Amino acid sequence: MNEDLGLIKEKVYAPLRMEVTNYQAETESQDYEACRYQLNGKKIISRSAKETPKKPGQFVTFWKRPAPGPIEPFHEADDFDYYIITVRSGDRLGQFVFPKSVLIAKGLVSTPRREGKRGFRVYPVWDTATNPQAIGTQRWQLNYFFEMGEDLSRVRELFKA
Repeated sequence: MNEDLGLIKEKVYAPLRMEVTNYQAETESQDYEACRYQLNGKKIISRSAKETPKKPGQFVTFWKRPAPGPIEPFHEADDFDYYIITVRSGDRLGQFVFPKSVLIAKGLVSTPRREGKRGFRVYPVWDTATNPQAIGTQRWQLNYFFEMGEDLSRVRELFKA
């Protein structure tokens, strides 16, 4: 388990009696600390986002590779409940907790009518989005974000979706 996820497990999940089980690092996307686990029985796909030098926000991958074959976006038929993205900037640490249903509605997960995305940007509260599309994206994304040090009831609410 990577250091940031371990810290969140200790400082956020454990006090809320949320148990991480069946942790499995993924062989691909290790640059993004790709893993899967269960959190109180909910199936989680997890990645860490990366800061990029020329744009605000952080980039994260969101794909799978059917063996053998090229990468492809996750599909609504894939077995997961949440896609959790850990973000860090200096001493600030947080997570986006996106329910699968929201990712489908936003076009990030494939459906029979629409192909999803293989990666996208996230905009934590500490980043300033600079163009209209990024501002709109940040606005909806922050509904699914918590920062370490916040009231833990916020985290509990995110997992009720």
